[in-house]
Amino acid sequence: MATLHVLSHSPFADTRLDSCLSLMGPSDGVLLCGDATYALIPPATRILEKQVFALDEDIKARNLQVPHGVACVDYAGFVELSLRFDRVNTWL
Repeated sequence: MATLHVLSHSPFADTRLDSCLSLMGPSDGVLLCGDATYALIPPATRILEKQVFALDEDIKARNLQVPHGVACVDYAGFVELSLRFDRVNTWL
């Protein structure tokens, strides 16, 4: 079953992102929102090996560049992703 992992905390504050990446299966995806979008700052190599989505509003609010292979979504896209994947796991 494919899981969408939703992260909103800074990757520099704790190890949630690393834990998430180590548990992700080949059909899983990760949605970065809030301060989790800082995970896209170079060198963002490990996360770019996964299926990555980022909330466009949070990317713009932080004036970040979106690396190749990362799909930006709006809130409607967030809802579509939550329906596309079998499960949604929010890393609180």
